[in-house]
Amino acid sequence: MGKLNQVIAVVAGKKTKAKDTLTAAYHKIQKAELFSGISKTYRPKDEDGDQLPSESKSIQTKVGDLISEVCDSLTDMFNVVATQDWANCQAKADVSVNGKMIVKGVPVTHLLFLEKQLTDLNTFVGKLPVLDPSESWEYNETSDYYATIPSETARTKKTPRNHIKYEATKEHPAQVEMYYEDVVAGYWKTIKFSGAIPAKKKNEISERVKLLHEAVVKAREEANSIEATPITIGKPILDFVFEKTS
Repeated sequence: MGKLNQVIAVVAGKKTKAKDTLTAAYHKIQKAELFSGISKTYRPKDEDGDQLPSESKSIQTKVGDLISEVCDSLTDMFNVVATQDWANCQAKADVSVNGKMIVKGVPVTHLLFLEKQLTDLNTFVGKLPVLDPSESWEYNETSDYYATIPSETARTKKTPRNHIKYEATKEHPAQVEMYYEDVVAGYWKTIKFSGAIPAKKKNEISERVKLLHEAVVKAREEANSIEATPITIGKPILDFVFEKTS
């Protein structure tokens, strides 16, 4: 029949054709009139009696014909799918990245599973939070997270002050104006913490996921290139159902 990837290419079409054939037959068997026929002729009792026209209706469909159509289509589909499934049991390939063996002898069905999982994993990695590049970060092994270098900022408070606009004289008291001055009251020591990762590390993880995904795709294509031995199970199955003998 050819290589496994060639079998895979026709499986969907065979399934669709078999389904359409079975569906069409299913709808036909629900129309009793298609399977019924009749022939009526009239003979008068006397030679000079009335002559009436005959009636006839041919059978449009036979159950046997429908069964044959369904069996032909299902047999073809069963055989192709069986050929694919039998070949899948033999189709295996190694997954390696840049010459490094990651997993050996992976079945093609599992390679398809890994391909989907790595696509999802790449989406997850793409959303990983990274450290704010505007800050200087250091990894703290004890606490197992990143911290910034301590920074210090002053805390101020409003302190009232008096400003003498005019000194006191014998005739007038001093004119004093009050105002508020920002005076340093203390100092804030700030250390920021983060459970994110450096952008470089995120990029490295993302690159490894992509390389592994590419390796899995390559392995899957290699596994699908094996020769598929034709498997014919459709006829015995349907012969048993409809009691056909060869």
